[in-house]
Amino acid sequence: MTNPENNLSRSDRSEIADGTAVRAPEADLADGHATAYDTVDEALDSRSAHSELQDLLAAKDIHYSQIDSSAADELDKDEDTPVNWGITAIAAAVVVAVVAWGLLAPDHFADFAGQSLGFVMDTFGWAFVLFGTVFVVFVIGIAFSKFGAIRLGEIDEQPEFSTTSWIAMMFAAGMGIGLMFYGASEPLNYYKNGVPGHGPSEVGTSMATAMFHWTLHPWAVYAIVGLAIAYSTFRMGRKQLLSQAFVPLLGERGANGPVGTLIDVLSIIATVFGTAASLGIGATQIRAGLEASGVVENPTDNVVIGIVLVLTLGFLISAMSGVGKGIQYISNANMVLAVLLAIFVFIVGPTVSILNLIPGTIGNYLNSFTEMIGRTAESNNGEAAEWLSGWTIFYWAWWISWSPFVGMFLARISRGRSVREFCLSVMLVPAGVSTIWFAIFGGTAIHLEQANNSISGETTQEELFNLLQNYPGGFIAGLVALVLLSTFFITSADSASTVMGSMSQNGAVTAKAWLSAMWGVLTAAVGLTLLLSGEAALSNLQTVTIVVASPFLLIIIGLMFSIFKDLRSDIIYLEYRESQAFQRKLARERRLHREQQRAEALKRRRAERLKLGHHQKD
Repeated sequence: MTNPENNLSRSDRSEIADGTAVRAPEADLADGHATAYDTVDEALDSRSAHSELQDLLAAKDIHYSQIDSSAADELDKDEDTPVNWGITAIAAAVVVAVVAWGLLAPDHFADFAGQSLGFVMDTFGWAFVLFGTVFVVFVIGIAFSKFGAIRLGEIDEQPEFSTTSWIAMMFAAGMGIGLMFYGASEPLNYYKNGVPGHGPSEVGTSMATAMFHWTLHPWAVYAIVGLAIAYSTFRMGRKQLLSQAFVPLLGERGANGPVGTLIDVLSIIATVFGTAASLGIGATQIRAGLEASGVVENPTDNVVIGIVLVLTLGFLISAMSGVGKGIQYISNANMVLAVLLAIFVFIVGPTVSILNLIPGTIGNYLNSFTEMIGRTAESNNGEAAEWLSGWTIFYWAWWISWSPFVGMFLARISRGRSVREFCLSVMLVPAGVSTIWFAIFGGTAIHLEQANNSISGETTQEELFNLLQNYPGGFIAGLVALVLLSTFFITSADSASTVMGSMSQNGAVTAKAWLSAMWGVLTAAVGLTLLLSGEAALSNLQTVTIVVASPFLLIIIGLMFSIFKDLRSDIIYLEYRESQAFQRKLARERRLHREQQRAEALKRRRAERLKLGHHQKD
């Protein structure tokens, strides 16, 4: 005779063994059911909603704090987390080797960088274009889904930083120096040269294209990485590493194995090169600003070295003081200086034109959105390929190369925020600020071009200062811009060094100060060395950064699935689904009960009418 327990799953057998299974009713056996047992979950699910409600009303107090407590509490006790010397040594060795290659064999380095970038752009350009928009849709979808109420921490945890400081740090780390560098020059370039399918002198197209590159798409990339790490760290209690965000897909063994190590090493390498290249851009613009403002005539390399050394000392002090002090304070100062500079140009510049450009830019961006997201190498009879490789695809790859650093920093400063608040703020607030910034500086540059007073110079670095010099008080504004570039330099560098320190120390939320300082010095040294070796070396460094970081496109695609799987297992979402299921069950039972009551009432009325009819006959 067959044993009915042979048909049970392993979990069912374990429940029978430890006594958590219950015998099915005898009626079920009589109906031919294969097993004499139901699991606990099957038995509980088979109960009616009203009986569950009766049990809840009769139950004693439930201690929710014991059920909902987060494992992330242990993360605050990470002062003694050991340094992962394996990851640190591998990443440092690769960085030193690439820098040595660029210095000792610059021609070979340049050839390799150019060929590699061309291969990435030509072969995978379509993937950057396609998934750039997929990332935007994914982040917006998560924000407005039922996952939005989940907090990045305890269920009722409050944010670590004020909203003002949070936004200031978010913005300064994400693209502060870039906006200073491209704010005036990029819209002007599109206005003078046109974009695929559009000729020169189209103001709306120029502004819309700049917005396309600097608003929703880059911040969607940052939001995905930041959300994955923040949820994994502060909600699930895992180590603050990008590899740990893949636990839902790879499992603990996979995330802690060779694949996870490779992800973390690539994160550090991309952060070093991306930050060094950004610091190089900042240093060259500071030098151009000193010359354009007349503070220093023909700045020599010694002047640049002095500038970088002073700024390096500044960001080391900031980084060693921690996120809650140095970075927060300097980021707040950044925001104040940026607002003052923008207000200055807005007031003394073409105010009415700028005001017209703000809604006009938004309208043109929305109107041209489908055209811009669908522009590939085949667009405009194949003539768009070269332009895309130099602008859109280049930008998409550049943002992805920065995503490990910016995403992890966003995660670090976002504890206590809800998923919805995080997604919408990261996507929309910087996008709004960027729109206003480009309308002010890009719009002013185009206005001057239309008035035959072009700010175009020998280099892009000097165009911002040429713009400021056109107006009264431009000298003082130029000095403010120099200070702002310096503070953006400091916040970018100390944010990156803090993140790299965390990645080197097994994901410690607060890394050892000396470790963050070490990475800060190495990053500054990389940027300074390549900067002094020639402009081409810095350009090659940017190119190699993009090539090395290109695999992160696949990583970010994987993160979308990992985030979704993680959020579906969250207690908040499970309670929501449980609530929906219970309401449906209760509504069904109420409907069946009403139908039974209605049938019984009709039956009684028919009986009463029959009885009344008999009485009338009698």
